Amino acid sequence: MTALEWPEPDPDDELGLVALDYNLAPARIVSAYRHGIFPWPDAEARRPIPWVCPPQRAILEFDSLHVPRSLRQAQRALGPRLRFTIDRDFAGVIRACAAAPRPGQGGTWIGPAMIAAYLEVHRLGHAHSIEAWESDTLVGGLYGVSAAGVFAGESMFHRISEVSKLCVLHLIEHLRARGSTWIDIQQLTPHFAALGAREMPRAEFLQKLAAERTAARVLFP
Repeated sequence: MTALEWPEPDPDDELGLVALDYNLAPARIVSAYRHGIFPWPDAEARRPIPWVCPPQRAILEFDSLHVPRSLRQAQRALGPRLRFTIDRDFAGVIRACAAAPRPGQGGTWIGPAMIAAYLEVHRLGHAHSIEAWESDTLVGGLYGVSAAGVFAGESMFHRISEVSKLCVLHLIEHLRARGSTWIDIQQLTPHFAALGAREMPRAEFLQKLAAERTAARVLFP
């Protein structure tokens, strides 16, 4: 299998398994996202990496964005203290995401090989980060991959409550200004459900992604 060739997802697999290997070549990672596929490793670094396209995919459409009262309050309270940047410290963000506590998960999937691979994808201009700073201290952030005109979120962290969600709002503002209307969040979590995210069947998601490939939006810088 080359970096640009992918089989169809396994229809009988609950994760939508596409491939199982150790290949984290940057070109292959970008190709995967362009086809609606992403790596889903577990905390055991010695195991092969599952590449998946799940039967149900979660997205956040900007027209459906809901900002809860608590987040609006945090925005007002924290806004004067925080400064947001893009791609100022991708390495710091991905390493902070890897170090974030994950109760009940037995560790992080963002191991050294994943960090090294995504740092290279970032160097090539396809992975991006949003940072939140209090003075010169990194207090929150998120990172993901921009491919096929869509931003696919991977992980986020915070050192002050609600700051990672404020990073999401900053990302949406940035993407909206460039014509984007939604982001791929892969799995629906309670945090994103509260912001208005929803799930859709794989076929619908892939059709939506194909339309964005045709539009060929430039989301960064």
